[in-house]
Amino acid sequence: MSDSDSFIEEVTEEVRRDRLFLMFRRYGWIAVVLIVIIVAGAAWNEYSKAQTRAAAETLGDGIVAALAANDPAARAAALSEVEADTPGGEAVVNFLIAAAEVNSGETTQAVARLNEIAINGDVPEIYRQIASFKALTLQADSMPVEERRVQFEALAQPGAPLRLLAEEQLALIDVSEDEIETAVVRLQAILDDSEVTTDLQQRVSQLMVALGATPQVPSRIQG
Repeated sequence: MSDSDSFIEEVTEEVRRDRLFLMFRRYGWIAVVLIVIIVAGAAWNEYSKAQTRAAAETLGDGIVAALAANDPAARAAALSEVEADTPGGEAVVNFLIAAAEVNSGETTQAVARLNEIAINGDVPEIYRQIASFKALTLQADSMPVEERRVQFEALAQPGAPLRLLAEEQLALIDVSEDEIETAVVRLQAILDDSEVTTDLQQRVSQLMVALGATPQVPSRIQG
């Protein structure tokens, strides 16, 4: 390599270093800002997790303390004082209050409370479904049969989380209406469903026997 070539390379390298230094002076602050944002984001994420965990622990402690009351009415009153920071947490508290109200004979209040959960779009769908289902079962003696049937049919739609339980309730309505054959067909369909649980399978089988039918339990369940 000639001296001139070596000199040109040295100059070129020096120019590159000067340009890099200039770029760093102009735009280096962007890298610093990005680092600060990343560090701050990680810190905020940890803080948020800690706050969420603390809120959950506070809610849990409040619920446990309230449930310690032996009298259902006192338990409902104590639970009413528990504050939840999220719609889901509030729904859980209201489920427990409704249960205490049922135990203290305040079924109408419990139904109203459950129906409030059922129409609250801020809580998870499964909570709304459970609330609606429980409210319907509490109104077996007060709501017209056809109205209950329509609402249970809505809960029994394909893909609904409580559809098999709703089908069981529909079968009980069939029995109350002396539609035994329809009830048996519905109960057998529950047994044939791949998502039937052991407890539900036992209840359905017992009901079918009581109705004079022979349950056809799939081999997957028998095994």
